[in-house]
Amino acid sequence: QVQLVESGGGLVQPGGSLRLSCAASGSIFSTNAMGWYRQAPGKDRELVATITKGGSTNYATSVKGRFTISRDNAKNTVYLQMNSLKPEDTAVYYCTANLQSVAGLRMTYWGQGTQVTVSS
Repeated sequence: QVQLVESGGGLVQPGGSLRLSCAASGSIFSTNAMGWYRQAPGKDRELVATITKGGSTNYATSVKGRFTISRDNAKNTVYLQMNSLKPEDTAVYYCTANLQSVAGLRMTYWGQGTQVTVSS
């Protein structure tokens, strides 16, 4: 059994910052790419950022220069530092992890989501 548990969401004013965390736990053999997606009301889920096990990153154009993704491989944890937040960043943020379980099953897991609201 593998779980992804997110934390760090909340309400912040425009221009403010938040840091999201997501820890993978359970019967994990190895963790590959990890990332963050978001879904705003009435919109499709979209990619925010991804990071490989080696640390290569990829960002959506809308967040480049404002968000930073990082990870701690020893803790199977991925972070998303969000700065200069805008109202349009308001969404439920989901973390993902492509990992191999001890049983040998490789698949992508999703967290339960954490709400980020940017409003004055």
